[in-house]
Amino acid sequence: MRTTSTLICQAADQLKGFVGLNRKTGQYIVRFSEDAFGMDVADDGIIPTCEFVWGPVADGTMALKRERIQLLLDQHVDDRINLTDPLRVYMARTDLPEIVAVRQLVVEG
Repeated sequence: MRTTSTLICQAADQLKGFVGLNRKTGQYIVRFSEDAFGMDVADDGIIPTCEFVWGPVADGTMALKRERIQLLLDQHVDDRINLTDPLRVYMARTDLPEIVAVRQLVVEG
């Protein structure tokens, strides 16, 4: 099966957990509940992992940031955060530019 940018973006949107910047160490940490960060991460600095991997570019577009995905990979919690093969393929293909997309909130219901 071919890995497309659509599959990679879907894999990024399916990431689980939360990321926060530890103020004492200056390191990003991953937790699986917003309540699990403790006092070292400000409440307003807790970001869903599926949003953390995207960074603003310009004109409402966002890039799927390899360095942010690498921060997740470095914590060795791939299964728990649902880091799947399409994202691993994306990380391996450094010869291709980062994916840039317009992202919009979709409200189901």
